[in-house]
Amino acid sequence: MRADLTFMALGYEPNRYLLARLIAKATRKLHRPNTRVQDTMNDVFERFGCSKPRADRGAAEAASSSEGHAA
Repeated sequence: MRADLTFMALGYEPNRYLLARLIAKATRKLHRPNTRVQDTMNDVFERFGCSKPRADRGAAEAASSSEGHAA
């Protein structure tokens, strides 16, 4: 189960080291007392897996910034 979530999250950040850092940060921020850390991590993996990939975001930001400089 976790492996499937991990492969989905790799679409967000293809660098595994950076993905692990992002998952750890998000887990610390989203964890609620009296819940299992494993459940919080699974939730974070699902959020990363369903979100827009970073590569697409970078291309969109570059396109919008180049339009702003041309005007």
